[in-house]
Amino acid sequence: MSGPPDATAAPRISTGGPFFEDLRVGDVLDAAPALTLTDGQAALHQAIVGDRLRLPLDARLSAQVVGAQAALAHPALVCDVAIGQSTLVTQRVIANLFYRGLVLRRAPVIGDTLHTTTEVVALRQNRGRPGRAATGLAALRIRTTDQEGRRVLDFWRCAMLPLRDPSGTTDQADDLDAIPALLDARAMREAVADWDLAAFRRAAPGAHADDLLEGTCWTVEGGDVVSAAPELARLSLNIATAHHDEHGSSGRRLVYGGHTIGLAAAQATRALPNLVTIVAWHGCDHLGPVFEGDTLLSELELERTEPLGAEGGTLVHLRSRVRARRADETVDVLDWRFVGVMA
Repeated sequence: MSGPPDATAAPRISTGGPFFEDLRVGDVLDAAPALTLTDGQAALHQAIVGDRLRLPLDARLSAQVVGAQAALAHPALVCDVAIGQSTLVTQRVIANLFYRGLVLRRAPVIGDTLHTTTEVVALRQNRGRPGRAATGLAALRIRTTDQEGRRVLDFWRCAMLPLRDPSGTTDQADDLDAIPALLDARAMREAVADWDLAAFRRAAPGAHADDLLEGTCWTVEGGDVVSAAPELARLSLNIATAHHDEHGSSGRRLVYGGHTIGLAAAQATRALPNLVTIVAWHGCDHLGPVFEGDTLLSELELERTEPLGAEGGTLVHLRSRVRARRADETVDVLDWRFVGVMA
């Protein structure tokens, strides 16, 4: 009869996520759990970032406009889940440099299940600087589908990751400018082509697309405090250490960038209460770190409008500039250019 296994022979395995030099172009990671969107998740997301889009809040109106029996899932929640599922690759992330080509190709509703695969498409080591640990940039293609295999998101993001050897070097020098930057205009239109925007106009009082003037800027009075930051990261399956462990982010835990975007989206609907949905991001620049307890304030600009055509409605190209107010300073933290739909 054999005795108990020899504990000294058992392996000790780190689960901290890959370093930059562990990645290879062509790697595909798809092991993140699929996630079914529920009313509970939507309610917690709304409590944390203050979602104010009418359709995710009003199931009856959502059924009239979208045509589904379940309420529309807030587009910020959908994006948060896709990004969170992609953090299998970026658990050690230091910063996110850009998002490109982000278009919600269909609008998930509560009850849909999201699954995301993440492909490494380009790698470039950063130029070394005295006194700084070595880092590299990983360009990732994020593809999210629903339970029927329909495309929900297909976009690129670029993450900065550390090297295992702080003074190490690699031969990775891909051209990140080759990552497409233009939005798929056809996909934006198709995403809402079947929606009854006239029903939205009838149901929602106040200004709609015809009342807007290009170049208008709104200053949103009153800020929003950043709270429940790790809870939002957990909700969206985001395992990036910097958003959970203060010891993993130079002694201060960073707020997930999607949290800042979610609050900016909520403030945008205070300026445009009849924003129907958000369908795309032109770009998203995180200008500075955000910490829990900061108060975020924003200004919104209508850069241009674009009629949807026969289906009615208008694409509105918006720019949100966000500042963080904390005890000793007020600093710029976000420049987010996105595309919404107005009826």
